[in-house]
Amino acid sequence: MITMPAKRPPVPLSRERIIEAALHIADSQGLRRLTMRRLGDALQVEAMAIYHHLPRGKEALMDALAEHVTAVHVEQGPTWQETAKAWCRASRELLRDHPGVLALALTKPPKGATALAIREQVEQLADGGLDGAAEAVRALRAFVFGSVAVEVQQSGWADPEVDEWVRRDERADLDFERGLDALLKGLQT
Repeated sequence: MITMPAKRPPVPLSRERIIEAALHIADSQGLRRLTMRRLGDALQVEAMAIYHHLPRGKEALMDALAEHVTAVHVEQGPTWQETAKAWCRASRELLRDHPGVLALALTKPPKGATALAIREQVEQLADGGLDGAAEAVRALRAFVFGSVAVEVQQSGWADPEVDEWVRRDERADLDFERGLDALLKGLQT
């Protein structure tokens, strides 16, 4: 008697699974190739099933992807400078891990978890003794986003002629740390 292997039950669809699959598509094929149909195929569901978790459809998906890479939380450090460094480094890593959604991170206004994370960053820096914490967070975010944009541009990620793009670059790491130190010194005055 031939026995058939048991069929695995399907993995339930969730907002987290949708976001992870969308990030994979955006990072490997680019944001323009991310469609609800392609996402449904990747998740092995009908595209309409995604709308149950993201009722506003593609717009909600774009918001969720931007939020995923910009809602960064870190523990309060002993000084506001250490807190700012931890936040900048964590933000940079998350954005570098997902170059496919960098454009969303740069253009989508902060909402939901991102807005809460920004408020938390402002409070942490203010609690650490920094005057003008809100302006400092704006400057730090601009520095991180700009640094990552330059890194992604120079990595070859979006160049169809490049077979393998450079994910980590020691020179970029040094430039980032040097720029971060200079910015923090400027914020101290």
